[in-house]
Amino acid sequence: MPRQLERSSIHDETCPRFQEALEVVGRRWTGSILVAAAQGARRFGEYRAVIDGISDRLLSQRLKELERQELIKRTVVPTTPVQITYSLTATGEALIDALQPLVKWNMRRAAAAAHASVHTGTDGG
Repeated sequence: MPRQLERSSIHDETCPRFQEALEVVGRRWTGSILVAAAQGARRFGEYRAVIDGISDRLLSQRLKELERQELIKRTVVPTTPVQITYSLTATGEALIDALQPLVKWNMRRAAAAAHASVHTGTDGG
């Protein structure tokens, strides 16, 4: 039996919010940046150190995008030299919380695939 969904759900053709949300979190490196922020990264160099493979230019670009989307807050600390820190906003923290069920779903899916490949002798790829 089909699942009953409320109006403005992911199956409502008039509601683009689902696709919009996927585009926000689905951009390359965005998830890694948000996770780094949730785990305590504050300075640009800290983000670069924990996100293997991201270029300085792309990290800077993504941080600016996340700031415009009000997911990351940029703070200028007036010291010598000037320090710039980045942190999750309340909206960014809410997004991390909202993504937790998706992460758990994917972990279960990956574990099931690994279990199946052990029992069938395939590598899943």
